[in-house]
Amino acid sequence: MNTPFRRTLWTLTALAAVMLAATPATHARVTKIVIDKKVSPAFALKEGGFQSYGTAGQYETIAGRAYGELDPKDPRNAVIQDIQLAPKNANGKVEYVASFFLVKPIDMSKASGLMWHDVPNRGRRVVIPGAERSVGDVGLSSGWQGDNAGNTAPGPDNDWVTVPIAKNPDGSPITGQVFGRIINRSGASSQPIIVQTNPLPYKPLTRDTTKATLVSREHETIDGKVTGERAIAPSDWAWAKCGGEHPPFPGTPDDNHICLKNGFDAKLLYQIVFTAKDPYVLGAGYAAFRDVGSFFKYAKQDDAGTANPLMEQSGMKWSISRGRSQSGNFLRGFLHFGFTQDEAGRPVHDGAWPIIAGRRIGMNFRWAQPDGVLELYQVGSEGPQWWGPWPDKVRGLPARGILDRCTASKTCPKIIEHFGAAEVWGLKLTPEWVGTSADVDVPIPANVRRYYIPSSAHGGGSGGFNTSLAGSTLPPPSCTGNNYGTGVLAANPLPHDETYAAIRHHFRNWVMNNTAPPPNRYPTLADKQLVDANKQAMGFPTLPGLPATIPSNFINPVLDYDFGPQFNYSDASGVPTIAPPKIKQVLRMLVPRVNADGNEVGGVPVVLHDAPLGTYLGWNPTAGGEKPFHAGKNCNYTGGMIPFARTQAEREASKDPRPSLEERYGSHEGYLNVVRAAADTAVKSGFLLPADADKLIKQAMASNVLK
Repeated sequence: MNTPFRRTLWTLTALAAVMLAATPATHARVTKIVIDKKVSPAFALKEGGFQSYGTAGQYETIAGRAYGELDPKDPRNAVIQDIQLAPKNANGKVEYVASFFLVKPIDMSKASGLMWHDVPNRGRRVVIPGAERSVGDVGLSSGWQGDNAGNTAPGPDNDWVTVPIAKNPDGSPITGQVFGRIINRSGASSQPIIVQTNPLPYKPLTRDTTKATLVSREHETIDGKVTGERAIAPSDWAWAKCGGEHPPFPGTPDDNHICLKNGFDAKLLYQIVFTAKDPYVLGAGYAAFRDVGSFFKYAKQDDAGTANPLMEQSGMKWSISRGRSQSGNFLRGFLHFGFTQDEAGRPVHDGAWPIIAGRRIGMNFRWAQPDGVLELYQVGSEGPQWWGPWPDKVRGLPARGILDRCTASKTCPKIIEHFGAAEVWGLKLTPEWVGTSADVDVPIPANVRRYYIPSSAHGGGSGGFNTSLAGSTLPPPSCTGNNYGTGVLAANPLPHDETYAAIRHHFRNWVMNNTAPPPNRYPTLADKQLVDANKQAMGFPTLPGLPATIPSNFINPVLDYDFGPQFNYSDASGVPTIAPPKIKQVLRMLVPRVNADGNEVGGVPVVLHDAPLGTYLGWNPTAGGEKPFHAGKNCNYTGGMIPFARTQAEREASKDPRPSLEERYGSHEGYLNVVRAAADTAVKSGFLLPADADKLIKQAMASNVLK
């Protein structure tokens, strides 16, 4: 074990002891709230007037800002990377400002007492849906992403946080190596450096191109093997915008655009490594989310006497934090770094719901790019991805778990996590289930429930039954990710919505009434449902429209990176000094086994999966076309589907090994019988609400299946 990591581990142990022994003190807190806009009543009806929700009545929305300060000496804050190097106010505290957005009953005496604290995804504000307003719940959306790039910059209709910039003790800028990538872009002579959907947040120390390295690449494999890399001469590019409304090369100087003398080639990937300045103290975003959640749950007023709008008649008895995708990854990091405990030692949230999120976001280290989604060289799979302590022998790390810190402070919430197949294939999920050794199921703590929605895309598809029929399938989707391309197969329609509604019902009851939700349902090694990620081990059939080898070697694997000796590989904190990182090893990845149709086994019951009209996939090959760099690889984390043939003759003509709809179900009524049985099974197991079961059966009756 390297010395910096050993020192960090000792510090973590010592801090946990201090947290347990310390008496509550006012160190990290919201000192002031400002209400910028109030809409009351909200949610207008098309025919006039305003929506009323159940016994809660009409709702209002409140948008504002929360001003907070952090004591860098408090063990709860000392875990924040570079907080000691952040500017401090006259009281020695580090300041931040975070936006918030409340959705609440006008009459708070009619509120349920439950608050959903939602994590915005890349600045996109979250408004709780009508189903939650109908039962009197309160919604809180608040900012956490402090890089202030693109949609995370302060604005009136998004959620953001402003965090300090770290400086050297003498006040001079902190500098370090940063990399950025430009993918599948052509045409204009200049292009922005985009991480996912927002600009790279760091600026070069100098625009002198001899101080940076720009290369082009012809190809990268999914496990990081690079071919056709060529250096671009410093004289052939500039930090600038050029072409169009801007002058030709060398263009108008700009810190986030690269101007190429000879233009960009869409067949190539471009990668720049440069010396950047002024790193954000991004980990302060965790503390801001903690403090805002605590204020609206517990505080009556701020320091100036401004009242907490949720305390007008009755306060919040319970709160559940919730985040989808990247926002769910934030929650896993939030838990890992111990931000579950507020300034008074109280638990911030009673529940945590990371949705379709199987990793920790890479945020609490210097030069982090929190928009990253686990494309090549991006952080997010370092350290424990599992909940309880478990050894990481493959990477040489000690036995740790995400819940170590909240266990020490006795502030762990109840947790539900649910995923689909896209998280397995594109977002490196399964080490959470089986560790880096991939040889045994990692135990799940009693306060955690895990549910897997088999064969589904990221966040689920559009649903419906006609969407799975040959000739009426959904068009190929655009690949998720930074300018990635388009899928070959039709979009996967397998929905998450009904399963999500059932899980929400159980989560509310678990938190509010201590009624336990259904047991864990996901593929395991013990049940022989997890296998190596290749066609033979999976038992995947050879299907029309797919190369015979797919999906072998198609999974996005966890890569064990070398970021340098100042990086903490267990916490994913510290200071990376190698950019881009070196790849030390590729971890073994497991995937769910499939049945003869190619649909996954294991997981929760879903009607369309259990009354299938095709093969539903968590992956999709990438097409060539105008964006060929990723052609033939997995379409990042986008799903696909291949419908069944209608008749035996159609099946035989296409050499499809899967029975046709006619051979499976006989008639429309035969299909309805299978749908009814699947819905009944899902209701009895707790993963489908009766009202949703009735809805799905009516949809199947109205469908064109075998009509």
